[in-house]
Amino acid sequence: MKALITGIAGFAGSHLAEHLLELGCDVSGIALPKESLDNLNRISGRVTLHRGDLLDKGKIRAIVSEARPDRVFHLAAQSSVPASWEDPARTFETNINTGLHLLEACMAANNEIRVLLVSSADIYGGGDLSGQITEESPYAPNNPYAVSKLALDLASAKIAEANGLHLVRVRPMNHTGPRQATGFVIPDLSKQIAEIETEKKDPVLRTGNLEPRRDFSDVRDIVRAYAVAAESGHAGEAYLVCSGRTNSIREALEVLLSYAKISITIETDSQKNRPSESNVGSASHSKFTQTTGWHPEIPFEQTLRETLDYWREKIGR
Repeated sequence: MKALITGIAGFAGSHLAEHLLELGCDVSGIALPKESLDNLNRISGRVTLHRGDLLDKGKIRAIVSEARPDRVFHLAAQSSVPASWEDPARTFETNINTGLHLLEACMAANNEIRVLLVSSADIYGGGDLSGQITEESPYAPNNPYAVSKLALDLASAKIAEANGLHLVRVRPMNHTGPRQATGFVIPDLSKQIAEIETEKKDPVLRTGNLEPRRDFSDVRDIVRAYAVAAESGHAGEAYLVCSGRTNSIREALEVLLSYAKISITIETDSQKNRPSESNVGSASHSKFTQTTGWHPEIPFEQTLRETLDYWREKIGR
């Protein structure tokens, strides 16, 4: 099986590449021309790397034609909510146009390709949601990132249906773990603790609002779901992928602090708060589990511990 991953050098992309290699796939991927390949160090030489920008339609069409994949996993995106507020236009261009260019390239190359498109559960936003979020919950995106993901999610479904392309959409909730960049809450907290432990900053950890609750999954559970969805997901369907439980950011911080090697003081920094904060209830992965048999396996505490250890190693270099 030949698999092509967009965003292969990123956080989730690198974990997906490792998982697909374990499954015996021939893996290739697309990274931006000047993007760091540090996340791929563990599998250097085992994947075929293509450099290109998905905004370049001709380049992407040439890469897909050369790679001749059986499965395409579209992970590349501008995934930072704060960055989406800073530059909404760039977020829309990156998250919508790149996805459409990839679909066009796949349809031109081979109508037997199966495409797994990574959307986001953030499309359900912070609306008036009662009970557990399911695929049928009303859309209520409340930041530019979520709006861009919803636009691609809906447009891609219509385009694929009209052109006979096998497309499955997944809508993951928050996922974290080793290699996630700063700008997201768990790596931000973990990096600060690692810096404090190595005396690279004072023993004061600065946080934003600690009350929002999140459905956190381990990235390694999430990429397992992507692989399963590409094989067993039904064409045209969309699936929530999540842990099925929520934790407040405060609870996550308390667990991280329990792993810290020294005493740390907490201070609130209002500049770390988002302009609009989604605070959703729990989500259900029952539709996806019933279809594929997938379920999350990695405990939240393990994810936090291994994320902190990743930053300890990175800061200690």
